[in-house]
Amino acid sequence: MQSDVLAWLADNRQAFETAASRHLTLSATALVAALALALPLALVLVRWNRLAGAVIAAVNVLRTIPSLALLVAFLPLIGTGFLPAVIALTLYGLPAILINAYTALREVDPDVVEAGLGQGMTDRQVMRRIRLPLALPVIFAGIRTAAVQIVSAATLAAFIGGGGLGELITAGMGTLNIAQLMVGGLAVAALAMATELAFAALEWRVQRSTGAAA
Repeated sequence: MQSDVLAWLADNRQAFETAASRHLTLSATALVAALALALPLALVLVRWNRLAGAVIAAVNVLRTIPSLALLVAFLPLIGTGFLPAVIALTLYGLPAILINAYTALREVDPDVVEAGLGQGMTDRQVMRRIRLPLALPVIFAGIRTAAVQIVSAATLAAFIGGGGLGELITAGMGTLNIAQLMVGGLAVAALAMATELAFAALEWRVQRSTGAAA
């Protein structure tokens, strides 16, 4: 079987590279979009507590929706292809980042915040110099979780024409090409593990630098 897998890779190198590149592009775009939405929203919710409960509850609903169902839900709205896949993956990764960021910012020691205010800092300065540095390790843990979730869920983008490594899996299943199926599956697993390890290393560095700064 190993020889079949290597033979398929040798014969279809360009197809594999195209699928892998598409998968990475989908995942990276969705993660950046989730960050761009979640982090500013977390800052707003920390200031507007009345909105926080409703928004967090609504975002939590996204966690209960299977990733494939979320992808398919966008078919009637914007059709198939790259854009609906990115939107669905963004929403799929949003809860982990938003909830971690909001919780971390809210749970910063009130005495430390009061000390900053007592020294004449504005709310914005307290957020930038106190809350964010102390909350950063937990925020980064949420980003790490979202990144792995997005990379894994991006496999299903193939079902709505989004491309990626999922196309190798679906094509392998459709033609009973076990070698192609295994290449796609192993590549997704390897990419998810690489993402986990890379973000774990970055998270460790963030925690270490935060601890040193403290």
